[in-house]
Amino acid sequence: MLPTGNVWSGDGAVTDLPVQPLYLDDIAFADKNGVEMTVKQMLDTNYTDGFVVLHQGAIVAERYGDGLEAHESHLLMSVTKSFAASLAGIQVERGLFSPDDLVTDIIPEVAGSAYDGALVRHVLDMTVGMDYSEDPMSDVALLDVAAGWRPYVDGVPDNLRPYIAPMRPAGEHGAASHYVSINTDLLGWILERTLGTDFTTLLSRDIWQPMGAEHDAYITLDRLGGPQTDGGLCVKTRDLARFGQLRLQDGVMNGRRIVPESWIRDFRENGDVGAWDRGNFAADIPGHHYRSKWYTDLADPHRPPYGIGIHGQSVFFDAVAGVVIAKHSTHPAPVDPKLFDDMFWGFKAIAHALSD
Repeated sequence: MLPTGNVWSGDGAVTDLPVQPLYLDDIAFADKNGVEMTVKQMLDTNYTDGFVVLHQGAIVAERYGDGLEAHESHLLMSVTKSFAASLAGIQVERGLFSPDDLVTDIIPEVAGSAYDGALVRHVLDMTVGMDYSEDPMSDVALLDVAAGWRPYVDGVPDNLRPYIAPMRPAGEHGAASHYVSINTDLLGWILERTLGTDFTTLLSRDIWQPMGAEHDAYITLDRLGGPQTDGGLCVKTRDLARFGQLRLQDGVMNGRRIVPESWIRDFRENGDVGAWDRGNFAADIPGHHYRSKWYTDLADPHRPPYGIGIHGQSVFFDAVAGVVIAKHSTHPAPVDPKLFDDMFWGFKAIAHALSD
């Protein structure tokens, strides 16, 4: 059992997603090895729990399985990071902090650690120079202990913030992409510190209610009530699709500006390709950049951005095609390159088919 914080959807209007079914099952594509498969085959073999495709704001395909139903929430894992960064963009626009601020000026508790000299921008873009491994059997396993996801281990803090504070430096900030989940837990700390309120209240007030979410969301909390903003958010698949639609529409939903246009434009256009190519994901995911917790596929002519999480979570959008795809999954392994590749090649095939 884990404590959670509720993200209230409010009592306002829900953003309507009209249902206009299209038959997508037979859309064919070649996987990374050139083997042809269909969208249906991808979904059938990809441990799909929830799957929603929007085209021009309407649901054209929807599927649930493996015990998940439309009214049930599912853990987002690292797609949570994309929500946290969207919240950050809203606060930056309001002047509450800047991407160019030193992390230690906002959170002095991390002075003397890997975060010395790091900017908020480095935290957003995963370019903090740090000695840390995301191997599921290494440092990140201890993060799960601090977050309360695993049983307590002697010598490991029993909450997130003292776990973050003593991180060891390695390399130059900004030089290379280095995916470290606790950077986003630190971002959650920055948000709570600068606004003086809890993350769930901020997410509800600034994104979840304004975008017209249909259901409450919730996020896992550590033993002292700290939110796991690196991966603890749980949402319904349709609401994940609404979030993707918000991003596809440049931060506007129902005629209301929610996420600053400048923030949307920045994450699409200003990622550091050189840092990505020098980073720890470039060999497996070439031709990308990573900016403000979003990946952008530069090899695809549509340049679709997406958020991903272990075990097969994703929100993907293609502004050229007017397509949003939300997928919840339970891949057996945290990272299975074959399953992730099939998923994204399938997403891109759907988007390109609907753009023709």
